[in-house]
Amino acid sequence: MAMGSERTRVLIADDHRLFREALRSVLERECDVVGEAATGEEALALAARTHPDIVLLDLGMPGVGGLNAAHRLAKEAPSSRVVILSQHDDEEYVVEAMVDAGAAGYLVKTDAAAELLSALRAVVSGRRYLSTAAAPAVLARLKSARKAVPRGGPGAAVKLTRREREVLSLIGEGATSKDIAGAAGNQPQDRAGPSRQPQTEAQGQIDGRNRALRDQT
Repeated sequence: MAMGSERTRVLIADDHRLFREALRSVLERECDVVGEAATGEEALALAARTHPDIVLLDLGMPGVGGLNAAHRLAKEAPSSRVVILSQHDDEEYVVEAMVDAGAAGYLVKTDAAAELLSALRAVVSGRRYLSTAAAPAVLARLKSARKAVPRGGPGAAVKLTRREREVLSLIGEGATSKDIAGAAGNQPQDRAGPSRQPQTEAQGQIDGRNRALRDQT
């Protein structure tokens, strides 16, 4: 994941200490973790001080919150790219994070550790990444919206065309063709790819801690 001879510098921002530690254990094999933040304010301060390549940012953090922090990071730390961590896989959150707030990536907290690493590799190479868990839901929602709006309705064509361009662009950069085909046909998704790969010790650790966190909430 390193660019040239340097390892990617990552700042972790999440309000759950156990989750931050699990993320660190996975990331440190390929990245340098330059700091950990538990609030949006801490993330902004640490990003200004450490200048990370990537800020891994929890959407639901206390304080200013993940989305507001992402907006501010785009202005205050433009050299750092934001990858959102979220419990939500629906269209509104994806579009708000990646289109409005300018995040470079969007991951769902149920994603496998292998997908986290794939996302960071994509982002550090200059591409954007959308979780394969979110892509089918986003496409299904978009398909429903197109059916619900009459063709030629006042202002509908312009609005939907803009949304299609934004959302389909995100999906095209991050999702596999199999995910997209399954969603377009409204078929159950077979999550092939990173989540089907044999787990490493680190992957098992983060997935186990994810389950523990969900049981607590």
